[in-house]
Amino acid sequence: MEFPLSDLLNKDINGKTVLITGAGGSIGSELARKVVELNFQKLILLDTNEYALYEIQNEIKSCALESNVFSVLGNVTNKERILEICKSFEVDTIYHAAAYKHVPLVEENPFEGVVNNVFGTLNCLKAASEAGVDTFVLISTDKAVRPTN
Repeated sequence: MEFPLSDLLNKDINGKTVLITGAGGSIGSELARKVVELNFQKLILLDTNEYALYEIQNEIKSCALESNVFSVLGNVTNKERILEICKSFEVDTIYHAAAYKHVPLVEENPFEGVVNNVFGTLNCLKAASEAGVDTFVLISTDKAVRPTN
């Protein structure tokens, strides 16, 4: 049985508090644009890049009630901060799009790639579980590079 994308999004957004990690990035910002078209309760935009967060915040302010959109500077590598956000905003749904995605750069900086992409995701999952978040959606930003399977 197939569900239209709008039905799937509505299930996790309608009347809910939604957190988007990596909200200033290409995927996170597009997801934010889609969420503001739906009947969300609160939208929390999280990113480490102050300028990118500022840009998406200003863009969507015209589409949503300003009082329902919150921009938070933070890093997914800080589990305590993610947990604090989930608890204080009573987050229902997380769309996790925060990741380094430019493969050649990450290959040159593997430690930072693992810390951000692997441990950052783990931190978000643990925080979501601890805070009782209902839905966690991992948005894969990785591209297949020389796949072996």
